[in-house]
Amino acid sequence: MKKVAISACLLGEACRYDGSDNRNDALLEALGEVELIPFCPEDDAFGTPRPTMDLVETPEGIRALSNATGEDLSDPVTAYAKAFFDVHPDIALFVGKDRSPSCGVCSARCYNQQKELLSDKAAGLMAKEALKRGIEVIDAETFLQLKQGEKS
Repeated sequence: MKKVAISACLLGEACRYDGSDNRNDALLEALGEVELIPFCPEDDAFGTPRPTMDLVETPEGIRALSNATGEDLSDPVTAYAKAFFDVHPDIALFVGKDRSPSCGVCSARCYNQQKELLSDKAAGLMAKEALKRGIEVIDAETFLQLKQGEKS
């Protein structure tokens, strides 16, 4: 059975920064008969609720910085991602939560250090790790749009 890594909030886990979820029943139905393997690097690293973070282009590269403190939160997220994919080497598809600085595939926002938007098509830190490993990646909203287009 195909193994799909999926942002846990999309399954209804209350792991968003504010303690809510992003359950998406239409997405889950569209995924069909696959083995879903949930992940949430931010909940694992920082707990829930937690301050938000943004991707910021720094001299050290694109980093995830806390909006509350400016602290660089990248390393725990990246460590989680590497460990997740090491434990699950047979993931066939990564479905990320759109616009997430961790899980967004091509929809995360990236800012400069003055908080001016540079791009709204960046990959989040965990999505980048999936890409490095050659895993097929897609944002949840894009996946759902593609599946709905197949039906019409």
